[in-house]
Amino acid sequence: MSDEQIIALYWERSESAIVETAAVYARYCHKIAMNILANHEDADECVNDTYARAWSAIPPERPNKLSAFLGRITRNLALHVWEKRRAEKRGGGQLDVVLSELDELLSDGGSSVERQIEAASIAESINRFLSEQSDVSRRLFVRRYWHTDRLEEIAVDLGMSVSKAKSILFRMRKNLKIHLEQEGIIV
Repeated sequence: MSDEQIIALYWERSESAIVETAAVYARYCHKIAMNILANHEDADECVNDTYARAWSAIPPERPNKLSAFLGRITRNLALHVWEKRRAEKRGGGQLDVVLSELDELLSDGGSSVERQIEAASIAESINRFLSEQSDVSRRLFVRRYWHTDRLEEIAVDLGMSVSKAKSILFRMRKNLKIHLEQEGIIV
């Protein structure tokens, strides 16, 4: 079933919208949650919560790309579970590794509102930076730092060695830091 047909089911408030969403996007959403949580039960719960959030959001929203819409919901839910779990006990999976790679670019401090404004500014700047990169570099960066995919998996999918992928990401982080500084974002 196409995204347009699934979205139409949501707008009709047909419960088959969730069934069709699960048939098409369950694996995709589960993979996003697993990459962050490294726990099947928590990932399954995030996926189920994703369907509930989509049901609540559509309508009034009409996403242009259902996969991105569902992926964002799943990622945000998984990050929330991860933060809650991390507060209870230190540890984690793939997300700790990814965040440590980006640690030098992430600043902390300030009020919640200030952090939200700074986060929006950083997101816009990163989007501008990524738009200037090659397709392969952009896909590598997004899969590593948005989807939190394992480096080995990304390298295979993109037809490169792990060391080449690491090298590209290292240079991209270095160039991103320069880009952020040039745009007046303190890193």
